[in-house]
Amino acid sequence: MKERLGWLLQHLEDVPEGDDWLAEGERRVSDALRFAKRRRDWRLGRWTAKRALLGFLAIPGLEPASLEVRAAADGAPEAVRNGVPLPVALSISHSGPCGLCAVAAAPFLLGCDIEKLEERGESLVRDYFTPGEAAYCLGASGETGILRANLVWSAKESVLKALREGLRRDTRSVEVVAGPEADGGCRGWKRWTGSCLESGRRFHGWWRAREGYVLTLASDRETFPEEEAA
Repeated sequence: MKERLGWLLQHLEDVPEGDDWLAEGERRVSDALRFAKRRRDWRLGRWTAKRALLGFLAIPGLEPASLEVRAAADGAPEAVRNGVPLPVALSISHSGPCGLCAVAAAPFLLGCDIEKLEERGESLVRDYFTPGEAAYCLGASGETGILRANLVWSAKESVLKALREGLRRDTRSVEVVAGPEADGGCRGWKRWTGSCLESGRRFHGWWRAREGYVLTLASDRETFPEEEAA
């Protein structure tokens, strides 16, 4: 049976100026961030995550300030409500002014990533992609080549987040196989698959291009992306 997979894309202008929506622990973290850009990106990620959680959980009367998104020991985000862990898996990503969050019912391995569609360069593809991925990316040029390189990079990041290791791990230890760009998919999302070459664990993925970015979602279960959270 396919599992629900919630997601939400937000922008810097969506984030409230005040701190009323932050939990007490989050305010302390925000205040400790010295650099304005780091604080801005962190707040964007927290706001996006809270809005995605509100849409996914659909609990009447639930307010953002009652939710706290904490970093676990390995750095992955975890959600609590009034100090009690919520039974959800969560992943957050941001690129420029855009923030992306994916949420699903726990237990679940889940990752998401957003990347701006821009030239990546052949050296990155050859140094950080597997031979199969490199052939897929370098086999196209122009806009298609740019899309493929960013799609593979984003999908790899999503898998590495689902493994709760991120870029601490060799990007070539996971491999991505993208479906056809013209695939109808589900609600605008198209399929891809990923695998951990060390453990053999397989991942189910979705991707879409939007607003000049590529968005990817990865999970260890079959999923269907819901309508974007309100």
